Amino acid sequence: MSKYDVAVIGSGPGGYVAAIRCAQLGLKTAIIEKYNVLGGTCLNVGCIPSKALLDSSHHYADALKHFEEHGIEIPGDIKLNFKKMIARKAAVVDQTTKGIEFLMDKNKIDVYTGTGAFKDATHIVISGEKEQTIEAKNTIIATGSKPSSLPFIKLDKDRVITSTEVLSLKEVPKHLVIIGGGVIGLELGQVYHRLGAEVSVVEYMDRIIPTMDGGQSKELLKVLKKQGMKFYLSHKVSAVSKKGKEVTVTATDKNDKEVTIKGDYCLVSVGRRPFTDGLKAENAGIKVTERGMIDVNDQLQTNIKNIYAIGDVVRGAMLAHKASEEGTMVAEIIGGQKPHINYNLIPGVVYTWPEVASVGKTEEQLKEANVEYKAGQFPMRALGRARASGDLDGFVKILSDKKTDEVLGVHMVGPRVADLIAEAVVAMEYRASAEDIARMSHAHPTYAEAVKEAALAATDNRPLHI
Repeated sequence: MSKYDVAVIGSGPGGYVAAIRCAQLGLKTAIIEKYNVLGGTCLNVGCIPSKALLDSSHHYADALKHFEEHGIEIPGDIKLNFKKMIARKAAVVDQTTKGIEFLMDKNKIDVYTGTGAFKDATHIVISGEKEQTIEAKNTIIATGSKPSSLPFIKLDKDRVITSTEVLSLKEVPKHLVIIGGGVIGLELGQVYHRLGAEVSVVEYMDRIIPTMDGGQSKELLKVLKKQGMKFYLSHKVSAVSKKGKEVTVTATDKNDKEVTIKGDYCLVSVGRRPFTDGLKAENAGIKVTERGMIDVNDQLQTNIKNIYAIGDVVRGAMLAHKASEEGTMVAEIIGGQKPHINYNLIPGVVYTWPEVASVGKTEEQLKEANVEYKAGQFPMRALGRARASGDLDGFVKILSDKKTDEVLGVHMVGPRVADLIAEAVVAMEYRASAEDIARMSHAHPTYAEAVKEAALAATDNRPLHI
């Protein structure tokens, strides 16, 4: 029987990063993955393939609608080769997963293919082509999450689908009905809308991306409506039925008025649930909630001291980079170090265009906590860089403490804000004030100038360019 210092169950962004960091610290490490490819949901049916399609569809939409204004004239009709677009997405995924295989080999991490289940607190049975058992002093559970659904919806994975199936459709839908106005639904909705589909989004709450700042929700809704997507806010879905190639979604608004929306595909995007099925956590004595979530302490340690859990199976936002940070932290704790994570400073991003990015507290949260704050906001359309690229929608908003001027939250909508948000994370990690950011030089012309201008607005309401 092979013996390890650490065994990691799950090879997503939390698991494989944890394994690498353990190996770097000199710990003999194994990683267990039930599928034949490494990388988990993010690399295979999540972050990476969706961004590949977002980029490809963005190029297509630009060619159709914006090239001419830049003086680029393409003779003949622009044609969509959807099959080739999907093939490119698959190639990107393949390259990325092969990169993980390389990293496992480079760091001398033993890879086991099969379902890992606890025999007891120190032994894991791996059921694959052959059954084998390994012994581990410490185990990190990183089994991730699966798409959630509603009890009355039957997912046939043909016409009524999840975020997994929608990434590999054989055709562009004529009318894609999306249940859920969160990150995943909006990103994939924009992909297919760009490619020619009619897209309708049904959302239970009174706004899209409801966990983000209200100003971001309002701005993104305005832009997506302008692009042609349809929205049914404050609508509760009561039924989804399929007849042949037609799917009917029935919902009621806040006045109990019934609405029916017919399409050829329905994407159910109502969140994700922790995936701990088949783990046999009870054999190790691990506490798991009815929803499948694993209870952990501040060091991500379960009630069994040598077993840890990270990522989507524990509390907090279900984000790949959150899982990676937790994987690193647990590896370093096992290795005898004293790392930390500031969960308030883990950014959230929506990769629509314009992009949406956020870190820290929203205005709604500050008001609820009775925190006195200042708000400074600057519109993207006031930037020379935005006018040059034609990306005029969006803004940067900075919230700072009214007394100390410490930055409490930064919220952005606009071009490349998924990258710009890192500036805010660094500033807040070092407890910068709005004035600190305002006095830093930002290259011109860049989108990042909006951050400086918003900081000036938050400092003493003195932006330079509006």
